[in-house]
Amino acid sequence: MPVRSRRRPLALAAAVATAATVGATALAMAGATTASAAEVPLSGYELTWGIKQSYRTYVTGMAAGGFTATDGATQAADNGVFTFTGGTGTYDSTAHTLALGFKGALKIESKLHGFEISLSDVKFDSAAAEITADVTKSGTTTQDVPLADVTVTRTMADMETKLTKEAADVFGSASYEGAAGDPLTVADTTPSSSPTPSAPTSDSASPSASTPASTSATPSAPASTSSSASPSASATETAPAEGDIADGTLGWGVKQSFRTYVVDGVAKGEITTSGGASQAAGNGIFTFVKATGEYDTDADTLSAAFEGAVTFKGHEEDGEYGLDLTLSDVHATLDEGSGKLTADVTSLGEKTQDVVLADLKAAKSDLTASDDVITVDDVEATLTEAGAKAFGGFYTAGTELDPVDLAVALTDDATLPGDDDSDATSSPSASASTSGTTGGTTGSTTGGITGGLANTGSDTPVGALGAAAAVTVAAGAGVVFAMRRRRTQA
Repeated sequence: MPVRSRRRPLALAAAVATAATVGATALAMAGATTASAAEVPLSGYELTWGIKQSYRTYVTGMAAGGFTATDGATQAADNGVFTFTGGTGTYDSTAHTLALGFKGALKIESKLHGFEISLSDVKFDSAAAEITADVTKSGTTTQDVPLADVTVTRTMADMETKLTKEAADVFGSASYEGAAGDPLTVADTTPSSSPTPSAPTSDSASPSASTPASTSATPSAPASTSSSASPSASATETAPAEGDIADGTLGWGVKQSFRTYVVDGVAKGEITTSGGASQAAGNGIFTFVKATGEYDTDADTLSAAFEGAVTFKGHEEDGEYGLDLTLSDVHATLDEGSGKLTADVTSLGEKTQDVVLADLKAAKSDLTASDDVITVDDVEATLTEAGAKAFGGFYTAGTELDPVDLAVALTDDATLPGDDDSDATSSPSASASTSGTTGGTTGSTTGGITGGLANTGSDTPVGALGAAAAVTVAAGAGVVFAMRRRRTQA
């Protein structure tokens, strides 16, 4: 079984960008007192991963086999996920990388289908952004087999994984190569010695980078679910089944972890909107306005372009920004429930037009107008290959982005949902500055470290966050890509 060489060197650049703010915390944890202490020992970690749910179902179902976890590893009830314990390793405060090895072994066996596989010495490496294990199969052991690529996040909770070619060989299915594996969680189980692991003042802070975007129910989104439109005297003049869009809004947060990183993370930056776009309070989602385009309710098709732009800036140094990313000319299409989300992407002054950022999938294929308004809520948005490239490859294709809310008016006198709402702010920089203050407060309790680590909540010890934040790749592709380019040119 071939073993790949270490890949994804750009993941190290992402880790370096974020780890700058947490080195002092990690050093304090280890009791280091000099700058020469590059490696800080870590212990007491757990890794939880289920490989892939469909694989577990196959093993215990069709293959009539089972899993046996030993030597410190366990499996959750009902054929659940696996946990490997006793994780030890190092945080390298010079290279800003995290490497951990875990106790426990997992035996996978089916007499009916004639296979016996053992996994042991499971490791997580943030620099390579991957999970490896020693694999014993057909009596032969191969060490450090890369099983999955990992999209590393600040809290290291529910990180997305993608199975490798080697994993496909190990588990006996070529279809697994590149397929999404179960989410991965790496957690510090040791009690935190930090004085602020549960600071109550963090309740109003932005959610952590790894929190799914759908849970950040910011009320100031273009509330397409609040059908405030009331029938008017002109309602009898029903819009035709097809025609031009008169107006409309698109609500989208890009990705919550990205917003958190820019405002509350080490980027110490700000998010601004222009051209009619606005951002909801509390570092919420964005609303793009004045839709133009065409619709056809018989064919269930819609194509709408929206005005407004959003700019992300951070990593300021001597008046220059390492992150300067703008999305504008947002365009959404739907055809029987499926479609695309495109935008012009400007990074460090270089503009690329009509980038297909996401594939869209609505819950229903029908486009139905009510009071001359078509409303489509919670449209799933999945990052495309082109979108991943636009974000520098640090969000992989297939990553779930924030959902999209669409509302388009078919006549000039139709009332759009949210027309009477006042929750959204046209001055999101105020939100950014507030969040920045929170980050500064956190820094004062962690030896001068900023980045809003305490904002992630009291359920995660600050000690764990020190290591986790050191390896986050949640910065977002455009950010790290821009920083890397600037540093290369320097």
